[in-house]
Amino acid sequence: MGAEEFDRTEPAGEPLRVEIRCLVPPTDEQKVRIRDFMCRRYGRSDVNLAVVRDPSVAEGFNIFVGDDNYDWTALGRVRQLRRKIQQSSLRKGGRDFISLLREDIESFTLDAGYQKVGKVLTVSDSIAVTEGLAEAAYGTVVLFECGIKGMVQDIRADGTTGIILFGDPSEITAGSRLVDTGRTAGIPISNRVLGRMIDPLGSPVDGKGPVEAKKYYPIERPAPGIMERRPVSRPLETGIMAIDSMFPIGRGQRELIIGDRQTGKTSVAVDTILNQKGKNVVCVYVAISQKASSVASVIRTLEAAGAMEYTVVVTSPASDPAAMQYIAPYTGCTVAEYFMRHGRDTLVIYDDLSKHAVAYRTISLLLGRAPGREAYPGDVFYLHSRLLERSAQLSDELGGGSMTALPIVETQAGDVSAYIPTNIISITDGQIFLDSEQFHSGQRPAVNVGLSVSRVGGAAQTDVMKKSVGSLRLDLAQFREMQVFSQFGSELDEQTEKQLRHGSALMQLLRQPNRRPLELWEQAVVLLAARERLFSSMPEARVPEAKLDLLTWFRQNRSLLIISIQNCRKFTPELGAEVTGAAKEFFASHRYQ
Repeated sequence: MGAEEFDRTEPAGEPLRVEIRCLVPPTDEQKVRIRDFMCRRYGRSDVNLAVVRDPSVAEGFNIFVGDDNYDWTALGRVRQLRRKIQQSSLRKGGRDFISLLREDIESFTLDAGYQKVGKVLTVSDSIAVTEGLAEAAYGTVVLFECGIKGMVQDIRADGTTGIILFGDPSEITAGSRLVDTGRTAGIPISNRVLGRMIDPLGSPVDGKGPVEAKKYYPIERPAPGIMERRPVSRPLETGIMAIDSMFPIGRGQRELIIGDRQTGKTSVAVDTILNQKGKNVVCVYVAISQKASSVASVIRTLEAAGAMEYTVVVTSPASDPAAMQYIAPYTGCTVAEYFMRHGRDTLVIYDDLSKHAVAYRTISLLLGRAPGREAYPGDVFYLHSRLLERSAQLSDELGGGSMTALPIVETQAGDVSAYIPTNIISITDGQIFLDSEQFHSGQRPAVNVGLSVSRVGGAAQTDVMKKSVGSLRLDLAQFREMQVFSQFGSELDEQTEKQLRHGSALMQLLRQPNRRPLELWEQAVVLLAARERLFSSMPEARVPEAKLDLLTWFRQNRSLLIISIQNCRKFTPELGAEVTGAAKEFFASHRYQ
């Protein structure tokens, strides 16, 4: 039922129009009091009262004077009292709640209920252009009269404001009113969010009921300063030997996972989550513009492995408007940051930021911003830098928590020099490049040793792994060169053939099935055996079998040695000799021909 005018008095000239929206029209005495208030408020004597019937105003009056709003409804009074109690509770600490409530109610006085309102000029493609919100700040939340929320995204010189919408735009029409809430966009958050799937607004979408989180956390926060951080010094093991051995990731690091479509990027991220079980790490997986079936598959994998207990999934599927996809990674970062600020180690995965940049480009073009390279706006670098810079290893004074970021970026035909990949490469502390050619040849994970790098992780690598790796990366680099060279030669010397066999064995050892992360001792045993070239004398096809048999033999016969590897802080030569001696004992009794 729409609003209809009860009466309207229009004196000559240009009077101050005061619109009174209500269900029950005001009495003559109330009209006099309203007119007197407006005359004092605006210093005018020519006040014109227009009473409009509005069924949404159950009791009291909602008064509009141009862009100004005075909420004199019963609901507005309740909101004022609630704010008064909340502010008083924070200010007065842990005093008795009943006496505090009684004191607040006795001292409560109503204010004028003043707030600025705007009016929608146009709305299309989840973008609303409004006027009247001259004091609105970038990133603040606005509330439309139909209940839909939006966020200020564009403040223009002509006084209009571009707003992205977080709901069905069909309920908003030209002329609709909106209110500046004065709050930056945020989500409700608490420990109970663990194990849940939420949307970018923090609402649960897994059908398991409300999250019951009352603490409000803004999704945009400044990154920790230099004095709030300390150097990255602790490893975050992925369980993937090709990464942990050559491109280790430290807690608080930002390591990019980059590669073409369908090269196993998400699998690397999911395996990293699985490997955090029992390590007191909170994981956040952000799915941006992914198919709902793909997200459901990831959740099933996490649930089957018992990983959802320490994981939060933030999803904004491809069917969501660009505005929701735009804020999704910031919501995921906020969830991880909440736990980081409480002293926990966190891991956040953005899958993927290429689609996030596309969503932001869509919003920018709809807002009429000038396009730049590849039609992206000029501030697309800032889009991701202010997100990824929030990852950090906090100082001990701030609890020592950390946030490790694994952003995912999709390339086209392996082109790492494209606009978005180069931007994010320059922000992160290294990248894991997954090669499509290796992937299709069966080398999975398809880590390209030549293009991958970790600029921080070496400082965070455990002593066990450092001593076990040896010259693995150099051996693989020599193998690649010799492999290319051997294609053009018919006869090879004995040393070259040995190097080729050793390199082929290393490539087989680095192959690892999905959902099977390796523990630290497993990686150390395999790497130490490979360094002694114990796998190089067997046929290439038997290497994976020998690797599994070796690890099984260690579990059954060297359990104390496994404990020593897992718990040692400094990997001594004596411990290394004991491991290689046990490996040689195994291969002496097992033949692979």
